[in-house]
Parts: sequence; structure tokens; C-alpha cells
Amino acid sequence: KQWYQRRVAITAGGGTILTTVNDIRDQDMGLCQLFEEVQIGNERYNLFTGCPKAKTCTLILRGGAEQFIDETERSLHDAIMIVRRALKNDSIVAGGGAIEMELSKELRNYAKTIHGKEQLLITAYAKALEIIPRQLCDNAGFDAITILNKLRQKHAQDDSSSGGKWMGVDITSEDIADNFEACVWEPSIVKINALTAACEACCTILSIDETVKNPNSNYKAPNALPGNQF
Repeated sequence: KQWYQRRVAITAGGGTILTTVNDIRDQDMGLCQLFEEVQIGNERYNLFTGCPKAKTCTLILRGGAEQFIDETERSLHDAIMIVRRALKNDSIVAGGGAIEMELSKELRNYAKTIHGKEQLLITAYAKALEIIPRQLCDNAGFDAITILNKLRQKHAQDDSSSGGKWMGVDITSEDIADNFEACVWEPSIVKINALTAACEACCTILSIDETVKNPNSNYKAPNALPGNQF
């Protein structure tokens, strides 16, 4: 790992990795605007800044406990992967529960045109989509009932007049907002994959028609009494 970090540092400065120190040429040397050794916490780090060919960077995470560091690393990794997906797939939708509320509205309207038991399934699917904005409200400590009522009202309005299609949960103001205008975006491919995986998991569970239990697993041996032999 240290060898890889040194390799990245050398190539970022425009240098060339050599197997010997003999006959070093000027074009083999790298450069950077600033090199400094700083101490962060109990560790000392060599920082290269202003490298002309740098394509990567190093993030130093610090925290009071190992659990905080692990959680921060997971959150940072998720954010980086979302940006990576957005660069590869330029189709985006508004986040913050906006697309889920819009899909829920469309499914509820479509369910009204269906007769039979299929209407119950479509309505239940539409209700399940509202779990995303509800969970966002619960995580932020908001009143989920009030926020969801506002979102339903906005999404039920005509999109051309109110622009409520992208209305979602606004964490900063404890209200709802146009998350597309607020640059709260998510790649469409992420939502498609999530809905596809949820549908496949649901179909798998529904396909289980019987559960077989081992009767011996529920059997409890009687307590041994004095004078009894087993």
C-alpha cells in the first residue's frame, strides 16, 4: 500500500519511476508547488500540493471513535459512488423523496383505472414508495405526517402550473422544496436498480408457498428427576 502511494505521488508530480539512481535526467524528476510535512493528531504526513499531473487526492478522516471513522468512510464512499454514477449516466432525478412521491402519485392514479385485485397491489406499491420520504423525516427529527401531507398536496397539483413534480424533503428548512432547483440530484440508474431489486425480492418472498419446520427443533427434553433413569 505504501509503495502504491509513493507511485501515485511520483506520477502526480510528473516524475518517472526508476529502478536505479544512476543517470537521473531532468525529465525524470517531478515537481509540485509545495511540499510540507505536517503533524495531524499523533501521525505525521508528507503533503504534496499543486502537482501538475495529479488525478487523485488523499482524504484524511479523523474522529473520536473508530465507529465514527467507519461510518464517515461509508458515507464518503457512497457519495463518491453516486458522483461516479452521475458522470457515467447523465440522466438524473430529484432526490429527497421527490421521485418516490411522484411515482406514488402516478401509481395511485393508475390504480383507479384497474378493476380487480390488481388495484390493491398497485395501491400497496404506491404506499410503500412513501417510506423513503417518511424515513428521511424520521432521521432528521421532522414531523413526517405534516411533511408527507404537504408533499402529497404539491404532487397532486398540475405540474405545469405549480412545478410540484420535484418537490421533496428539505432538511435545512424543515419543510419541502423543489429539490431539482436545489441541486439535490440522484442518478436515474440508482433508482431503477433499487426498484428492480425491491420488486425481485418481493416476488421471491411471494413465491414461497409453504414453510417447513423441523419438529425436533421445538422439542424440549424433560428435566431429569431424582431416581429416574433415561
